[in-house]
Amino acid sequence: MPDFIKRESEVIKTKVEEKLPKKRLKKKRTPKIIIYTIIFMITCLAVFSSQVLVSNQSSTSWFANLPIIKQIRQLAESADRQLKGEDRDRINLLLLGMGGKNHDGGNLTDTIMLVSIEPSTKKVAMVSIPRDLVVPMEDLGSKKINSVNAYAEAEAPDSGGLAVCQALGDILATPIDYYARMDFSGFVNIIDKLGGVDIYVDNTLDDYEYPVMGMEAADDYASRYEHLHIDTGWQHMDGDLALKYVRSRHAAGAEGSDFARSKRQQKLLTAVKNKVLSLNTLFNPAAITGIIGEIHDHFDTNLQIWEMLKLWDLTRNVNQEDIVNKVIDNGPDGLLVDTISSDGAYILVPRSGDFSELQYFVNNIFSDAPVDLKSKVSSDRATVEIRNGTWINGLASKTALDLEKYDFIVVRIGNSSRQNFQKTMIYDLTYGEKKDSLSVLKNITGADVSFGLPEWLISDINADVSREKNPIQPDFVLMLGQDADTSASGVENKENTADTNN
Repeated sequence: MPDFIKRESEVIKTKVEEKLPKKRLKKKRTPKIIIYTIIFMITCLAVFSSQVLVSNQSSTSWFANLPIIKQIRQLAESADRQLKGEDRDRINLLLLGMGGKNHDGGNLTDTIMLVSIEPSTKKVAMVSIPRDLVVPMEDLGSKKINSVNAYAEAEAPDSGGLAVCQALGDILATPIDYYARMDFSGFVNIIDKLGGVDIYVDNTLDDYEYPVMGMEAADDYASRYEHLHIDTGWQHMDGDLALKYVRSRHAAGAEGSDFARSKRQQKLLTAVKNKVLSLNTLFNPAAITGIIGEIHDHFDTNLQIWEMLKLWDLTRNVNQEDIVNKVIDNGPDGLLVDTISSDGAYILVPRSGDFSELQYFVNNIFSDAPVDLKSKVSSDRATVEIRNGTWINGLASKTALDLEKYDFIVVRIGNSSRQNFQKTMIYDLTYGEKKDSLSVLKNITGADVSFGLPEWLISDINADVSREKNPIQPDFVLMLGQDADTSASGVENKENTADTNN
């Protein structure tokens, strides 16, 4: 049997000592009256400051401005009003970051992040959308998602946010209720107004090609770039460093991809949220006023003030463990593949050829596996390779998404050379050593179990992994059959089958 699927029985396996659960300190709940007082103070300050910024009126004239008094009354009554999406228990907010006036391609969205909130559970999901993903645009054919905002702004100013919401909502088959769009200058200034943020840097970041603003077209090519270096560990970042941290694209090693950058963006967003909601910020009128000024100059959204307040109330007490962070990428088990467009540009397209897998991923992001089953799989660190033994497009990718919720590590997905399987099969290459994970996998899929692989499948796998530098031998190979398709594609409707002989 080839080395790839050879069972290394001589290796002595050691048990991993279980970590003792950490005791969680109970936080004293702030009385509601104090919270509501703080909200009211911030709301009044926000309305007051925005009015002065817009109209240059004095505080005396503000008090006499009856429409604003009415707006504050609406804020007080907002608890009885529903946000868009609350009726379906899913509020979708799109966060967009762009260069702005002083940057080349200032209307291209450098950051695209879908934030989903499930009000019933107070769970939040952050999904980063790669800017090179190609989407259909009316009358323009297929374009990168990061250019949608720019095309819309060229047609009609201030229409870009809505255009990106509609384009992304169409391909994901889910409504995007709100958007918030900010340029780089506003981002930097708000971080500075907050006094900076503290971020744990997972990997040392070394980028020798970080672009210097304003020097993009310098004759001296070397002067166009600077060396960006950020050490691993906790780092206090001002606005300028935070922007560089989330924008870097050419770092060496693990941080040198758009997908790594997306993870850094999610990490920063969490740090900003924590800083904004800290008492030091809430009781700092100067900081709040400064932030409001930056929002007025550099921020665009379709959220009304009462909607912002209610969103804040929904998310302010969300625990870190209730935040799902995902990046749509082109990894071995990813939903995208990279290619080159007809005009020579680097682009990303859905692995399945359509957006059905992306839709399944986004619309099921809050579904989770039972904790007891996840713990069994986690302790085994069980790995699985998934192969589609049917003609049903995208079946392997959708199954991978479901198994990952049980903490299975999907090392590879692909199609089988034989696609006539009716019954799903698990080939156990541990020969029963990871029986808990095998039991979970069998219960999820309803598959039959076999130890070892047939010769034809050995040949298929070895042909596939010959193109990989360091192929991983999975614990299980899952061969999907027709029964794995819950939609019963192409199956005859027996209830409507009539006996033509009677």
